[in-house]
This record gives sequence, C-alpha cells and structure tokens, in this order.
Amino acid sequence: MNHSMSEQHELIRESVRRFAEKEIAPISEELWEEQGFAYDIWKQAGELGFLGLPYPEQYGGGGGDWLGFTIVLEEVARVDAAVASSLMANSTPASLINNFGTDAQKQRYLRPILVGSQIGCIGLTEPNAGSDAANIQTRAVMRDGQWIINGSKTFITNSGTDITGPVVIAAVTGTRPDGRKEISNFILPSGTPGFSHGRKLRKIGWRGSTTYELYFEDCRLPADHLLGEQGAGLKQTLSNISTGRILIGALGLGILQGSLERSVAYMKDQPCDVQASMAKLFSTEKAMEAAHQAIQIHGGNGIMAEYPVSRAFGDAKVLEIVEGASEIQRMIISRDVLR
Repeated sequence: MNHSMSEQHELIRESVRRFAEKEIAPISEELWEEQGFAYDIWKQAGELGFLGLPYPEQYGGGGGDWLGFTIVLEEVARVDAAVASSLMANSTPASLINNFGTDAQKQRYLRPILVGSQIGCIGLTEPNAGSDAANIQTRAVMRDGQWIINGSKTFITNSGTDITGPVVIAAVTGTRPDGRKEISNFILPSGTPGFSHGRKLRKIGWRGSTTYELYFEDCRLPADHLLGEQGAGLKQTLSNISTGRILIGALGLGILQGSLERSVAYMKDQPCDVQASMAKLFSTEKAMEAAHQAIQIHGGNGIMAEYPVSRAFGDAKVLEIVEGASEIQRMIISRDVLR
C-alpha cells in the first residue's frame, strides 16, 4: 500500500498549517478560557474551502476527497482540537444531507454549512439514551401535513451559536414490523417555532466549540423536512459511523503531532535530564497507545505478522524499554518534583 501524499494533498497540508498557525494559534488560549466560538475563523475556513473540501462543487463544496479533509482536521487539531472538532461535527450533517437529501434540501441547507455562513449539528444523543438509537425518546408525529416533534437532545456540538443552521435530528416516527422503533431523520432549521436550546454545557476539553442541550416542544416542521425515506434514519446514521471514527482518529493524530513538536521545542530551549525523560516517557507511551489502538481496529488481522500494525506494536514496546524504561523515566521526573 502506498502511503505517500500526492502533491495536491501536500499543498492542502501546507495551506491549512499556515492558516492554523497564523489565525487559530494566537486566539486558542482565549477560546479555551472563555469557551467561545471563533466566528471569524469559521468564516475564513469556509472561504478557503476547508469546510466543504470533500463535497460536490455544485453545492459550494471543493470537489475533493476525504483524505484531504482528514489532513485539514489533523493540521487544525495540531494547533487547537476544539476548532477541529467543530469542523468535524459540521461534516456529519453535511454528509447526511449530501447523501440522502433532495436537491432542494442541499441547496437550502448544505450550501451554507459548506461555505461558512452557517454551521451544522447532528442531534442524536439524548439524556436517557446516550447515542443508542434504540432508546431514543424524541418523537415525530404527522399531523395536518406537518411533523410535530417533541423531545430533547444533549451534548450537541455546534449548537447555540449565532450562525447555527440546520440540525439533523433523529426521532421515533412509528413501530417497525419486528416491534422495534422506527427512526427517521429530519432537517431542523434554526428559529423553527418550538425549537430552543437550554444551558451551555461546560467541558474540560473542546472548550472552543459550543455544546448545548436542545428542546423540542410541539416543534412544527413541514413534511418536506424529512431527510430521505421515513424509517431510514438509523441506516443513514450508521452509514456515517466509519467515516466519523476515522475523522476522530485524525484529531488524535493532530494532538499527538502538536504535543510532540512542543515537547521537542521545549527540550531544545531547556536541555536537561528531566525534560528529556518527560519527552521520552510521553512520546513512547503515546506511540504504544496508538499502536495498541491500531491492533484493535484491525481485529484478528492485527496480530498477524504480515500486517504492518503488528510490527509497529512490537517496535513501540521496544521504545518503552530502551534508553531507560518508563519506570526509570518516572523515577527521574518524580525526584525532580519532590526536590
């Protein structure tokens, strides 16, 4: 398998890195302290084509691929994972609308969240259901040609901002022949009567992205706001899971890369045994964690010698031992702390 980047992908990486270091890095601490949303950053990201990179040009996208968008998330997370999480969360409703929406829905709701004039959310998680669709309580009933929605959602990233646009929500619309709940997805525009958000949730991480509770009280939606076919909501959502997990991995890689670079720079500015031990301990154990997760993702194949991840796992373990095992590094660090 060829893992080398194309010239186009390298150009994307360089462009995003310049943008992140010039525009995001200077305000990253402020965003964390104030739990604010970077409106100017979002607008610029849309204008530069980062938000819509893997989506069709006819709806405001860049006509690129998912590898390019993964690079975008990695490079932004290298500087600020909260901003990257907003980009990632926006891609979920974008993908659902792009894959299952009508042309009219795409023009009205997809285009704004690709060009940066609005930001999209996905409303699946509920207070008593988590992300388990089988336990969703929010319901949508067809009455007089409109969908009447009642229920609530929580932990909804990108909600509550001044530019929050379409929220793709999952709701129970009936019972399937096998007795299980019929789940459907709906496009809920901001400002819809009966739709409101509750308190802003305080977080220990991703503080520069907004997260709110959402409430639906006799929320009325026109019939054409159903996304795709009635009862296809769970299938639509599951089709997006693998992509979402890959994008989460890109955020993790960005955090790892940024942490490593900062550690190396710090060590160069203040060379001493303690900092060297910190760098060695951190990087080798994170490498082991990443290698372990790679094994898990590959399943049974992960322990087969012909797969590179199995070799990486063994190599990472060696790093935890050579030049002083992790226990030795902790001893050196703890002695300095006690002193």
